[in-house]
Amino acid sequence: MIIKEACIENFAQALAAQKAGASRVELCENLAVGGTTPSFGTIKACVEKLTIPSFVMIRPRGGDFVYSKEELQIMQADINCCKQLGVPAVVFGLLTKDGEIDIVNTQKLVELARPMQVTFHKAFDELKDPLKGLETLIQMGVDRILTSGTKTTAAEGAEILTQLIQQADGRITIIAAGKVTRNNLSELSQTIHASEFHGKKIV
Repeated sequence: MIIKEACIENFAQALAAQKAGASRVELCENLAVGGTTPSFGTIKACVEKLTIPSFVMIRPRGGDFVYSKEELQIMQADINCCKQLGVPAVVFGLLTKDGEIDIVNTQKLVELARPMQVTFHKAFDELKDPLKGLETLIQMGVDRILTSGTKTTAAEGAEILTQLIQQADGRITIIAAGKVTRNNLSELSQTIHASEFHGKKIV
């Protein structure tokens, strides 16, 4: 059974994705810049009115994944809002200026997020050593990694995605992403043996 995570940017899209057969939604705004944190009202509507889970993007702006002290405070406040609303999982990714996982601040946000689950998003694809990054995130207790195997599309990253899934060995879930659509999902799932796939047009 493949879990289909639909990436959406408003409540109407979330409702449409649910009706089309999505297993869950990743709720964002501003997908043109890769997604930012949606409004409180949008999150509340999705949690209350959808019957599938809503995973919420925690990202204060587009651009890189190196955040200032003030931006980290914004992310903490948004995580607390999600917790109050009963969101099942939040999605974020933090890097250092050297292109490594920001271990200190990621750990703080993971701990703050509990009991919600945590997905580390496609910031992961900017790592120089994704297999090392995988182990770091497992040690931190992250639940999922959203990745295209460091490439632009899941198809191009299939080899690295397969390596990540094999190395993860059930310790963390790899969500395969990158131009995954309802038209190519079946074919991709035969090459990439992920249990979860993510896309804007997955349903």
